[in-house]
Amino acid sequence: MSYRDRMSPASSERAGSPMPGEPVDLAAPALAGIRRLSALDTVRARIGLAVDLGLLKPGERLPPAADIAAALDVGEITVRRALVSLCADGVLRRVRGRTGGTLVESAPATGVVSEIAAYQESAAEVHRLIDHRVLLECGVAHLATLRADAGHIAALTDVVGQMDAVKDWADFHALDERFHVLVAEATGLAGAVPEYQKVLQDLYQFYLPYPVEYLRESNGEHRELVESLSARDPRAAVDVARRHVEILHTTMFVGLV
Repeated sequence: MSYRDRMSPASSERAGSPMPGEPVDLAAPALAGIRRLSALDTVRARIGLAVDLGLLKPGERLPPAADIAAALDVGEITVRRALVSLCADGVLRRVRGRTGGTLVESAPATGVVSEIAAYQESAAEVHRLIDHRVLLECGVAHLATLRADAGHIAALTDVVGQMDAVKDWADFHALDERFHVLVAEATGLAGAVPEYQKVLQDLYQFYLPYPVEYLRESNGEHRELVESLSARDPRAAVDVARRHVEILHTTMFVGLV
């Protein structure tokens, strides 16, 4: 059984997820879910929820603040303030010295980061975004299989290799986005790439820090996709793209809480 399977709940029910075709009014209420959070609040929520769910383990060292800032798309000062506040909450601790840094407490306080509630309230939106991405990802994979050239395959293979070598979730994030944008670019539909990238970024704002072993298993599917593109096998490409995204219903926080 893979790490990703162990993370998934026994049931695949998606409580709170809209039915197919059901409209989602993102303006009601005007500041629903994470939309009401500041950048500082979102960092607190994402790290706090990762600790609550056991994705960040007791004693685990966090990446440097600059790397966290790049991964979560916020300023470095915002990250530093969030880490200080989480230390004050008993979730993290700061160790000084050359081998120091910010670590998860050995017995971290849980349920103390109130901002987490805004993420939990956004579950229906997250499921909708995942479904939207499944549709796009399958279409992208199919067209990329027909149109990718040797240059595209070489670039994708290089990014997969880089992701295999990362040491933490912060380094993985930017490479993951780069990989998927490269696949979209291989379709030859340059005008559609920005819209595709927006869907990625809308979903990325809900991602949490994940164990490296999980991310490397996910990267195995990236490798499968590149192999399918290289073999000009659209059926295999679409299948791996679908599996790669659909699993988010159970491995993102909406399937773990």
